[in-house]
Amino acid sequence: MRDVALAPPSVSPLTGGLADSVFETADRNPTLPMLARRSGPSAAPWEEVTAVEVRDEVVDLAKGLVASGIAPGHRVAIMARTRYEWTVLSHALWALGAEVVPIYPTSSRDQVEWILRDAACVGVFVEDEQSVMTVGSVCASLPRLRHVWQLDTGALEQLVERGAFIPFTTVESLRRIVLPDSTAAVVYTSGTSGRPMGCAVSHRGLASACDVLLEGWGHTVVPPGGQGSVLAFLPFSHVYGLLVQSLCIRGGLLMGHEPDLSPETLSASLLSFRPTYFCGVPSLFEKIYKNFLRMAQQAGRGALFERAAETARDFAAAVERHRLGLGPGPGLDLRLQHALYERTVYRRLRAALGGRVLRAASGGSPLGRELCLFYEGIGLYVNDAYGLTETSGGITAQPVGREKSGTVGQALPGTDIRVADDGEILVRGPSVFQGYINDEAATRAALGRGWLATGDLGYLDPEGYLTITGRKKDVVITSGGKSVAPAFLEQRLRMHPLIHQAVLVGDNRPCVGALITLDPDFLTHWRAALALPGDAPSREAREENALREEIGRAVAAANSSVSHSESIRVFRVLPEPFDRTSALLTPSMKLRRDAIVEHYAFEIDAMYQARSHGTRQRLPEEPAGWEDQDNVFR
Repeated sequence: MRDVALAPPSVSPLTGGLADSVFETADRNPTLPMLARRSGPSAAPWEEVTAVEVRDEVVDLAKGLVASGIAPGHRVAIMARTRYEWTVLSHALWALGAEVVPIYPTSSRDQVEWILRDAACVGVFVEDEQSVMTVGSVCASLPRLRHVWQLDTGALEQLVERGAFIPFTTVESLRRIVLPDSTAAVVYTSGTSGRPMGCAVSHRGLASACDVLLEGWGHTVVPPGGQGSVLAFLPFSHVYGLLVQSLCIRGGLLMGHEPDLSPETLSASLLSFRPTYFCGVPSLFEKIYKNFLRMAQQAGRGALFERAAETARDFAAAVERHRLGLGPGPGLDLRLQHALYERTVYRRLRAALGGRVLRAASGGSPLGRELCLFYEGIGLYVNDAYGLTETSGGITAQPVGREKSGTVGQALPGTDIRVADDGEILVRGPSVFQGYINDEAATRAALGRGWLATGDLGYLDPEGYLTITGRKKDVVITSGGKSVAPAFLEQRLRMHPLIHQAVLVGDNRPCVGALITLDPDFLTHWRAALALPGDAPSREAREENALREEIGRAVAAANSSVSHSESIRVFRVLPEPFDRTSALLTPSMKLRRDAIVEHYAFEIDAMYQARSHGTRQRLPEEPAGWEDQDNVFR
């Protein structure tokens, strides 16, 4: 085994609960803008809410919750998108010592019933009538559920009115007895391979990573003489979203909320809010890159963009070698090229994110090195970090001035990381969760011998940088005994603008195969740009051939980065993307691999049978068998 731990952080230990930050900031700097909200549609202007105003809202809501019978230790679910009310509600509950149970508003009826029953929730906040109906349909099996509050029908105003007679001292007394090791939230895992499990996360667990990050990295997101700002759009139902919320509240960063994740609305909000820090996930950074490419091609500047993107990656790689002491940095020609594209391309790309973003963060899964280098090269370094629900969010980060793309950085100060002999990553530190509720066996298995067994595979380099290679349960083992972690190849495939999703298969098969879905937006653009002449039948046939060849080139490009035995030999392009309605994605948009393999069992069998029967036309000298990829496209 190899383990790495950095020096302990120089941050003050937590003495109370997460809600204390709201009260302390209001006392210390009452006029500091803490939140920003819009009273109307997404086009409405942002209105800043000061720290003292946020505190007063939290107190008024807490009084209403007390009047409704909510007490310390009670669990209350919030089933809503990322909106202003989520933040004030969660801090009102934490001020009372209650526990927040986040639920994705897109969750199915069965998922909602399971979480509310497993967590024994006494109340739930929902957004709209549809969510009320979902909860109402399962209430009969939830004897402990006493309250269902609907945000869009004035539930918060009603709570404030109901608690008007409760004195402020009641809330203060409850807040002051909340301990750092009290449970703050029960956050459910994504449930990619079974029922979601509730992770008990303490106030200390959520605060510890935030405080270390703010101490060592907070200065990088604050403009000179100004206040840092974050547009929160990631779901607060996910631990990453909770981490972003806590970073803002504890770090004095102005936070806006955007519940609508449609590209048009999110883009407009970024332009109007103009954040200094951008928090996303790899699929979003991939989508932004593809949109940049698509818009450039539509404007007749596709070749220019591709040259600029290549220059950005080359420039960032040279800068990285220099900061790591491995090279002299960009040469004169490269610096001149980069300066030219800075004036003509890069600044326009940054402007699409509001024009003020200093740095960004990516989490949820590893971000590919090429994409990291692209963003750094255009002037937006993306801190690719690592964490999971069981660690209350982040446990690694890129050290400032020593960033290394393609890794997820080094362990946060105060956190220990060890890699077991089988490649599994083990973690120990203050942010590790308290355990799975109602499942002692699973808790013992995860926290055996004082280390959290993450289920992730990776390795540490000599400088302590961690690289994630995949999940233990996702490893594909072919009939020849070859083990292949799918994450790297899947990420490489998704870098092609036409490819939306990719899932490697091949357990007990002669070779690795892939199921591929296409990006609908880019596919439409690609077809329009192809503009083949001729009648409809012949045009469609030639278009399909061209598409087959393009996807084949994407597979070949991905294969070039792995050994021959690990490469994709067969693949099939599916007619539509994986989605939640068919239970192939979790509410957090993660792939349910077992469900996908089961759902597409016929297609997978046909894919391998077609190759074994030699249906693909081969050149006379080409050997039969499994030595080359097959363009199975249906």
